[in-house]
Amino acid sequence: MLSRVSADGHTGIPKELLNHMKRSLSLIFTLASGFALSAAAQSPAATTAAAPGPAKIAVIAFQVAVAQTNEGQRNFADLQKKFDPRRQQLKVLSDDVDNLTKQLQAGADKMTPAEQQSKATAIDTKKKQLDRDAQDAQNDFSQEMQDVYNALASKVYDVMQSYAELKGYTLVLDVSQQQTPVLYASTATNITKDIIDAYNVKSGIPAPPAQPASGVDAPKPTPRNVPRAPAAAPATH
Repeated sequence: MLSRVSADGHTGIPKELLNHMKRSLSLIFTLASGFALSAAAQSPAATTAAAPGPAKIAVIAFQVAVAQTNEGQRNFADLQKKFDPRRQQLKVLSDDVDNLTKQLQAGADKMTPAEQQSKATAIDTKKKQLDRDAQDAQNDFSQEMQDVYNALASKVYDVMQSYAELKGYTLVLDVSQQQTPVLYASTATNITKDIIDAYNVKSGIPAPPAQPASGVDAPKPTPRNVPRAPAAAPATH
């Protein structure tokens, strides 16, 4: 006697039973998917985290790199030229103080007390003016030097970041500061010159001509909050 329910031609399973099995399997797959997503959400590290690779570390004297780029040398030379007139004014005033002091020392015995006092007062006034002008010039120079440094440091940082990513470095340590925690680093890990060369290629600025010594020590720039912008395209090296 044939069943009242016709069988599926391919499986030999009655259609009602086949449909029921399909619905049951669909429900099972849905529940299984839900459990899998829930488990993944609870332990993402187990399913998405990749095994950490070996660290590749480099060191850089970042301040030196910025200052020794062709652009850094050019900008610093331009800043020195800008302040040359004020430097000359300070020298004239300093020489004036020295000359008045020598005159007072050499001719004090020939001067009246009033003349000595007048000369000493003039010297003291010029000394105070010299101190004020020198301090103002130093402050202005330091501020402009800082501005020049920060603007260039941002661009050098971009090149350094691109270079580090290209070479596969996972960490770059700055050894410019005296209080750096780095106690030892082999020369092979020092990328200072590489970054200088890479930046010079990227900027296209030629090396400036040698400048005569001015006899004035420039204040050492201190980077403040160097912007960490998206890396530029790595320069070829």
